[in-house]
Amino acid sequence: MRRSDREVTDFNEIVEIINKCDCIRLGFSSEPVPYILPLNFGIEVIDKKIFLYFHSATEGYKTTLIKEGTEASFECDTSHNLIYVKEKGFCTFTFESVMGRGKLHIISDDNEKIRALDLLMKHHHPSDESVFCKVNGFPVTFNPAALSRTMVYSLQVSECSAKRKM
Repeated sequence: MRRSDREVTDFNEIVEIINKCDCIRLGFSSEPVPYILPLNFGIEVIDKKIFLYFHSATEGYKTTLIKEGTEASFECDTSHNLIYVKEKGFCTFTFESVMGRGKLHIISDDNEKIRALDLLMKHHHPSDESVFCKVNGFPVTFNPAALSRTMVYSLQVSECSAKRKM
């Protein structure tokens, strides 16, 4: 990293930055150019390992890439603020960002899909504790009719770096 003074190395701070984000961009190696997607997500930390969860339709170009068992890169950013000092002709931007990579895994077990989709809902609606219904004894915050037509997948982060300019 060119600006080591902006590097964030504390694991908990990196997780905190990811938690502040509302969108993650996944990048795939795809010929002839990289393929990048903005996605909403859920996050879970298990034994100091970050797992990101996503959902999509069960078909399409993205699902083809995921089914190939590819690795993916990711990037997320937040805390954007333009700083403009007109009299000095100075302009800069504050931010916090995390980028990294990992292997994608399709989740096929319905109970695991429910758990992953619930993590997505909790990430984007943390104050909404309402339960839509119960499936297999699990409280569900979304319509379970979506399970059969939704592909759910995870990315276990194998490496990442973070940066902050405030």
